[in-house]
Amino acid sequence: MIEFYVNKLPVSFEGPEDTPLLWVLRDHLKLKGSKFGCGIGSCGACTVHLDGRAKKSCTTRVSTVAGKQVTTIEGLASTDGTLHPVQQAWIDEDVSQCGYCQTGQIMSAVDLLANNSSPDDDDIAKKMNNLCRCGTYIRIRKAVHRASELMTEAD
Repeated sequence: MIEFYVNKLPVSFEGPEDTPLLWVLRDHLKLKGSKFGCGIGSCGACTVHLDGRAKKSCTTRVSTVAGKQVTTIEGLASTDGTLHPVQQAWIDEDVSQCGYCQTGQIMSAVDLLANNSSPDDDDIAKKMNNLCRCGTYIRIRKAVHRASELMTEAD
C-alpha cells in the first residue's frame, strides 16, 4: 500500500507501484482536473504539484510519491473557496478557449510564480512550456503577469 497526501488529505493506493500518478488521481481518487494529453510528459495537461513543485503526473510513478504531498487543481483554492490568484487571473484575462490544457497551465504558472514573483516575458516563455492546442499563449502570458500583480497586492 502506498500512502501519501492529496490536497492535504491522507490517501492510500493499493495497486501496481508503476501506475502513473495521473491514473491514481483520476480513476482511484476521482479527481478529474488533471488531464491526459500525451502520456509522455510533453504537453503538461497532467501537471500537479509534488511537494510544492510542478510535476507531470502522467510520467510520475505512484510509488515515488509515498509520504509526499500532491496538490491538484482541485486543491489550489483556499478552503473558504477563495480562488488562488493565478486562478483569478485566468478568469480576469479570459484565458481559456477549449480549456483542456488550462489546469496544467495554471499549476505550472503557480510553480513559476512561487519561484519568480515578477517574471518577464522571457521567464514565462522559458518556464511555461505546457502546450495549448488553441494557441492562447498571449492570454496565458497576460494572466501570469496579472497573477503576479494580484499576489503583490495581497502581500
